[in-house]
Amino acid sequence: MTHDAFLGGRLHLHQPARGFRGGIDAVLLAAACPARPGDHVLDLGCGVGTAALCLGVRVPGLRLAGVELQEDYAALARRNAHEAGQEMDVHCADLTRLPDALRARSFDHVIANPPYYERGKGSAAPDPGRDTALAGDTPLTAWCDAATRRLKPKGWLTMIQKADRLGDVLTAMDARLGSIMVQPLAPRTGQEAHLVIVRARKGGRAPLRLAAPIILHNGVSHPGDQDHYTSAISAVLRDAAALPVAD
Repeated sequence: MTHDAFLGGRLHLHQPARGFRGGIDAVLLAAACPARPGDHVLDLGCGVGTAALCLGVRVPGLRLAGVELQEDYAALARRNAHEAGQEMDVHCADLTRLPDALRARSFDHVIANPPYYERGKGSAAPDPGRDTALAGDTPLTAWCDAATRRLKPKGWLTMIQKADRLGDVLTAMDARLGSIMVQPLAPRTGQEAHLVIVRARKGGRAPLRLAAPIILHNGVSHPGDQDHYTSAISAVLRDAAALPVAD
């Protein structure tokens, strides 16, 4: 077990030393969610609570809830929320079979970082927990359906996914979701995006928008051991700033 600092030390999380660990992707997801104080936010596949708790640091007064399939990770999410002084209602459940307590609620925002790979495509991770997190059995259509059902009318789904699965994400978003905005995240200027943030609104009717890429790193390579993040990304990772996603 490790105890790791996030957001410049504003948040500390217990995580398994081996297995799936929260990292920059979860922090970027949290920074892209346009939540406001007092909003109700559900994190699907919350892991140890990284995204939801990072969002709670940036936006005070949120009503947080999380769903996590693996009990060990759900227990860590509860512990992390308690130690961070944040209230987060964490359920260990399959997102396709949510407990009645969550089915009775609706949310202003749903955030999600679904597995990046489909089961059977690519090599399995050696740690079972990491393998489940990275290569899930639940299709993206089920993730989007679960999110849509739990959203209030005009509520927002914010998702992070590998860029090469953008087509799968858009296909999974049925007619209940609209006003879709795609925000590419590119490692460096001139390079292809590796990740995308996708926002969609329940009942939205605006046309799809593709934003200009947000660049993560300066220069053409890491200078020595320095991360050399751009100023915008450094502000997100170290100062709990919002990601400058196109509105």
